[in-house]
Amino acid sequence: MKQLRRVLGQISCVIPSLDIGHTNRPCADYGQCMTRIPGDPGPRRWLLFAVGLRLPPENREWVRHELTDAGWRTRAAVRQLVLVVPVAAAFAALPGPWSLKATLMVLVLVGGLLISLMYADSVRASRLRQHDLPVPDDRDLGRPTDSL
Repeated sequence: MKQLRRVLGQISCVIPSLDIGHTNRPCADYGQCMTRIPGDPGPRRWLLFAVGLRLPPENREWVRHELTDAGWRTRAAVRQLVLVVPVAAAFAALPGPWSLKATLMVLVLVGGLLISLMYADSVRASRLRQHDLPVPDDRDLGRPTDSL
């Protein structure tokens, strides 16, 4: 049980919305856990946001943070993993040799993660527009991010 609480505490450092009540508890890798930001959507709305739905206006500040502040690519990767892990688990439940199951799981996990990271800038621009937030002009990309 202690091991589970420690793991959940570390996850809540990366995704404060999933915090189980241990905010400002020291984390092994990052010093202090992040506290919740204004408009933090909570676990249910965070999952809806991960799927791609628009959050209500009271979550606008959190969405801005989630998509523009430092670490946005890591948070995008975590959101994608939350979506593809159940698909990989479904492949593991299918009948067949373990080698085929393992290959399918790796393909789904790595493929989903790589594709989401390749298109992260476009998805971010789309999500910012979806929530009526300004899209940053990323000069390091050599082009404006999906300008209309």
